Amino acid sequence: MRARKNRGFTLIELLVVIAIIGLLATLSVVAFGSTRTKARDAKRKADIAQIQKALDMYYADNGLYPISGGATNPNGAWTNSADGSWAAFKTALAPYTNAPPDPLNETGSWAPTKKNYSYFSAGYGCDRKWYMLVYALEDMTGASSPGVSACDGSFFNYGGTFTVGKKGE
Repeated sequence: MRARKNRGFTLIELLVVIAIIGLLATLSVVAFGSTRTKARDAKRKADIAQIQKALDMYYADNGLYPISGGATNPNGAWTNSADGSWAAFKTALAPYTNAPPDPLNETGSWAPTKKNYSYFSAGYGCDRKWYMLVYALEDMTGASSPGVSACDGSFFNYGGTFTVGKKGE
């Protein structure tokens, strides 16, 4: 009887290799997803800082902040990056920035429940002499929002979001 030469892999060896490859693929997809989330959150922070600087320049030139309004969510007094109301805001800030929308810019609601930017500058003791921007990060772990006070002392800080803003001089 001749000895049989072992050529190839056994079924068990192939299954072990496939399982290891599957595990490595799963880990890399999870790590990549986390990286994408962090990148979008970094973009949000940079966008808001850019918009705030543009709002400061707009105020310095005009003595008022741009008017807010026209949003479908949360109501018509707001401007929301996920609907048509953002176009007027973007036009007002055009000399200073392109007023980018949120990286996901989800429609259907506003910043506390969807990923978009919301802007407000009306009422509360000094129409267009103050503003607030509301946005949310995908990873809010350890994050705390400073909130913003309107001219009449009303304080705004929407849960699960960052609420930032400023009063004019």
